Amino acid sequence: MRLIPLLTLVLPLLAFSPAPPPAGMKLALLKYNAGDWYANPTALANLSKFCNQNLGTSLDPDYATVDVGSAELFNYPFLHMTGHGNVVFSDSEAENLRLYLMAGGFLHIDDNYGMDTYARLAMKKVFPESEFIELPFEHEVYKQKYAFRNGLPKIHEHDKKSPQGFGLFWEGRLVCFYSFECDLGDGWEDQDVHNDPEEKRRQALQMGANLVQFAFRQ
Repeated sequence: MRLIPLLTLVLPLLAFSPAPPPAGMKLALLKYNAGDWYANPTALANLSKFCNQNLGTSLDPDYATVDVGSAELFNYPFLHMTGHGNVVFSDSEAENLRLYLMAGGFLHIDDNYGMDTYARLAMKKVFPESEFIELPFEHEVYKQKYAFRNGLPKIHEHDKKSPQGFGLFWEGRLVCFYSFECDLGDGWEDQDVHNDPEEKRRQALQMGANLVQFAFRQ
């Protein structure tokens, strides 16, 4: 497979340190088959700007869109995946995402309501040996710049369920964080898209900043 030499080349890029990401680096939106991967089009741009203003990063708000099976995946240490329904990974796409995460990449999955079953099945194809586990509120992802002592904030109400944060681990490292019953990405969008109260948007952006900070500090 051509991915193996590529993986060797990108390992230095994905060797994160406590230092901020290089100036001009982009967050990336993961494009996959079957579902509306393109939901929340203003979310990552706003999250990038918030991180620049509050974490001292120099992210390019013009975020990237990258196919799950593309070699370009390895250029982006932080991937965001969202949608409302079906998610399909081919065998080669699942293997590509697996290699990316094993090499040091980080994936944030945000259920925009309706993708839970499909996202779990897709990620089972990526890591068949692993299960999502709910993270305790004491996990470091909730204790970056912003403290979330009760876990994820509730941004949008759907089923009157508490928000939950799940994780997939590879050799002890959190490689995928899954926000469920929360809708972080909706809270990152322009205010006039969902008309969320500013307090909700602030909470969503702060939690998103925690995820970015955590990903680059692993």
